[in-house]
Order: sequence, then C-alpha cells, then structure tokens
Amino acid sequence: MRISDIYASTSTDYETKIKGWIKSVRSMKKTIFFDVSDGSTFRNIQVVAEKNANSAKIDYGSSVEISGKLTKAPSGQLEIQSNDIKIIGSCDVTQGYPFVPRTKYEPQELREYLHFRPRTTSFSSMLRIRDRTSQYIHDFFHEEKFTGIHTPVLTSNDCEGAGEIFTVLPESKEIIKEMQKENKTETEAFFDSKAFLTVSGQFHLEVMARALNNVYSFGPVFRAENSKSRFHLSEFYMAEAEVAFLNRMEDLFILIEKLVKYVTRKVLNHHDKEISNYRKLLSLPYVNFSKIVDQPYTVMNLEDACAVLERNGMPAFEGRHLSKEHELFLVKYNNGVPIFLIDWPQENKPFYVKVDSTTNKAAAVDLLFPEVGELCGGSLREDNYDLLKQKLIESDLLAKLNWYLDLRKFGNIPTGGFGMGFERYLKVLMGTPNIKDTVPFPRWPHSCLL
Repeated sequence: MRISDIYASTSTDYETKIKGWIKSVRSMKKTIFFDVSDGSTFRNIQVVAEKNANSAKIDYGSSVEISGKLTKAPSGQLEIQSNDIKIIGSCDVTQGYPFVPRTKYEPQELREYLHFRPRTTSFSSMLRIRDRTSQYIHDFFHEEKFTGIHTPVLTSNDCEGAGEIFTVLPESKEIIKEMQKENKTETEAFFDSKAFLTVSGQFHLEVMARALNNVYSFGPVFRAENSKSRFHLSEFYMAEAEVAFLNRMEDLFILIEKLVKYVTRKVLNHHDKEISNYRKLLSLPYVNFSKIVDQPYTVMNLEDACAVLERNGMPAFEGRHLSKEHELFLVKYNNGVPIFLIDWPQENKPFYVKVDSTTNKAAAVDLLFPEVGELCGGSLREDNYDLLKQKLIESDLLAKLNWYLDLRKFGNIPTGGFGMGFERYLKVLMGTPNIKDTVPFPRWPHSCLL
C-alpha cells in the first residue's frame, strides 16, 4: 500500500504492507521506532518493531518491506505495528554512502550526488511538485482545445538566431568518413546539413498551427550559453504555444496570464502543504501568491520601464537592453505584480516578430515575474510575405528558411505564440534559490553528470 493512500484514508486498525526506505531509526530498550518513506508523499510513516536478532539490520537508508497493523499512537500519529520486516537492500553508511540522518546538506553538496539526491526529503518534494505541475500545464492546454505536438529535439534551425546552440554529429569518425560527401563538412555529413539541439519548438508549431489550429509543445530545449548563474541551465523544459488566427497582442496576454494563474491555483490548491514543508526544510521565506493568482497583470511599455529604471539610478543598456537585475527591480517596483513588457525596438527581437505598422515597434512581449525576471517571451509572427522575405535576405537566411517563407505563401494565417521556461516557473513556485535544484539531472557549463 502506498503511504500517501494510508494518509488519505480515515480508517485504521487493519493489516497492511508497505515498501520503502528507512529515513530515521530510534532505538529504545525493547523497541525500535523507525520512519519509512516510499516516495509517494513528503510524509513518513512510523514503524514500531520489537528488538530481536534482526534489529541490527534496520539501518538508515535501507530498503524494506513492512507488514503489520496500522494503528494510531496515543499522540494521534499513525504508525504500523510490524509483525514482519524484510530488508530488501541494506545501506551501510560507513561504506561511502554520502548522507547521514539528521544532517542538513547545502544544495551544492547534494548536486555532487545526483544519483542519491532524489532520496532527500526536500528534493523528492520538488520532483513530485514538478510532476504534478507538468500535468496541470497539459490539462490547461487540453481544456483550451489545443493540440499537443511532439516537436523534434534534433533540428536544422536556430530559432532564436543568437547562435547559442549545440551542434550534433556522430561520435564515430568512421561513420562520418563513410557518409561524408563532396563539399560536405564533418558537421554536415550525417544529415547532409548541420543539425542542432533545439532551442525552441516554435518554428515546428508554426507549421502545425496552419493545419491543426491552436497547438502547443512541452519538452526539452538547449542553450549553449556560458553561464553558471543560478538562473541558467544548458538543458531545460519549455511550454510553448502557437495560436492560429491571432491578430491582437492583448489576446496573447490573456492566454499567458490564464495559463500561469490556472497552473498556480491548481498546485496551491492540491499541494500547498508539501510546498510549505519544502520551504520549511530549506529555511525559505513564506511567499504570498495572491499577487500572482488574484491580481491582473500590469502592461507596461519599454519606454516607461526605462524611465522608471533611470529615475532609480539603474539606466538600461544601450539599445534599451535590460539585465536580470533590471527585470527584477521593475517587478519589485510594481509591488510584486507581474508585468507584461511591450513595445520593444525591432532590433531587440528576432526576425520573425511582426512589426506594428503604427508604432514601428516589435509586436513582442516579455512577462516579468518575481524571483526570476523574464518568465515568458512571446510575439505576433510576421505574416507579410514580402516583409518576411526581406528580413530573411537581410539575415542571410533565405536559402535555409525558404520553407518558412512558403508558410506565408500558401494558405497563410496570422499566428502568435509564447514560451514559458518550466524550471523558472518552478523556481518561483517553490522559492528554490538555484534553478539547478528544480530539475532532476541539471546540465550547465562544465557539468554533465550521469
């Protein structure tokens, strides 16, 4: 029986069986008390056992199968009066196991043992919340009648155009040599063109939106950014959406805000106790989410934002570029209410962003959030064939993205969309100081363990 099911039930005084791992052991004169976790909940269950010849095998970290009667202790705590204990896998902490009971470890210490980190109470909570939050994102898009698309990890496109991409090629030099053709480099030999790890599924979603209407994807993306900061990962997950027949930026704001509020309410309504326990374990401050789930988000143009920064001694960089510190300050200045930042200069945004003919600004938006700064980025996509062609020529991308131009030539529609960094969202939700502690197996420059 799962421990989460035991706590979900109101009945006691019945025989049960659990399987899990010992989290702590307390030995009395004739009795041993030990706590067991099976990963289904942040709550352990206490097991009571009589001391006997096998008691010495009841060690912290060992995996066990417990049979016994579920009862309620005088304190009101649920416990299992065991009648049979089987040690499935012993754990001798003196033989190199890195964790010991009743010891608090710093997150950077836990990252050195990614294969054991999920066994800690705090990180197992993160993984459970991550799982449920992921499901709520899928639930939202399905309720909104979006079709899910598995966009490829391998791609020939650098969607962001920033060059922060990983090139993919076979490890075997023999295969490369065998497949290499005339005028093909090593990086072009396998696919007859360069292949990269995707930085975004946007282009593929734009294709699908012109056949399936509203579409979304939720999967891994990769950035070869040389940063070890607490905000960056080399591999992370992105929830992306592309909306068909979209003409107004305001409709994009509505969808983004609706998604964030829907998922946040779902998580808080169903997992508030686990999040609170997580924050308590890591000594993280309490966060009031009312400004995220109850208040309307602010829409602010970039010129006004830059004026705020200048008045407060934090001028934007040349070209109206903002740093993480700028973004966090603006949200703090706005009393913690998220901000839709709009009216960007064309040169600040990629070639595919539509330009507003009245303002000559890019029809793009960044959603700024507390704790992380930019959480979402989105735009209307340029749907004018001639304008897009000129942009592709100026960017020397016409030959490579001729298919992208074709989308505007045959049965074209206006579209727009956005992407939300999943780990950044979890960082806000859980209050995790470092984004590397929101993902099961973090990858960052100079670190790709397991």
